Amino acid sequence: MSDLEYPQELRYTAEHEWVRVGNDDVVRVGITSYAQDALGDVVYVDLPAVGDSVSSGDACGEIESTKSVSDLFSPLTGEIVAVNESLDSASEMVNSDPYGEGWMFEMKVTDTTELEKLLDVDAYTETLD
Repeated sequence: MSDLEYPQELRYTAEHEWVRVGNDDVVRVGITSYAQDALGDVVYVDLPAVGDSVSSGDACGEIESTKSVSDLFSPLTGEIVAVNESLDSASEMVNSDPYGEGWMFEMKVTDTTELEKLLDVDAYTETLD
């Protein structure tokens, strides 16, 4: 597996979300290259609203592709503080740049101990075998 597919600095969930830890307990969330590849061409993303409270493991949005509709899960408990509004008009960025411009939302984490439960890149890639 290359670092390009699964960046080392990120944390992952078994549901194929990635988490980039930032400052002030704010994290950025998206889906992995594995997830976007499995979905196919993403045509619409329904994201949570800024101000929404979400719990770890809860569905908080949907990703619609040419193949299917999949739930987007919150990897952590907290409050949505930003969403990637550019996906409204350019949902294909989820496919072309899942770890960059294709990010989904940012959240302020209320229980930072949950971060320890996320998978590192090695543990995540083992779930793909």
